[in-house]
Amino acid sequence: MAVFTYNDFRKVLARLSFEMTRSRKHETWEKRLPDGRSHRVSIRHKHGKDIPRWLFHEMLKQAGIESEEEFVRILRGKRRR
Repeated sequence: MAVFTYNDFRKVLARLSFEMTRSRKHETWEKRLPDGRSHRVSIRHKHGKDIPRWLFHEMLKQAGIESEEEFVRILRGKRRR
């Protein structure tokens, strides 16, 4: 199982058209969906640090990413299926 950093997650969110909407204690990234709903993900300011596994999976859910494999595809620059 791979370990990912907060910077990796930021790259994936940017590739999925999320925008950083605020930055205080945590960064809040948001993406508006066509039906009016939105996905929000909070990220800590620990840029190069590793994300704990349990938190990584919670962040995947918040971002609407279905699996770690999908995350890796997006991180490597490949399109979503």
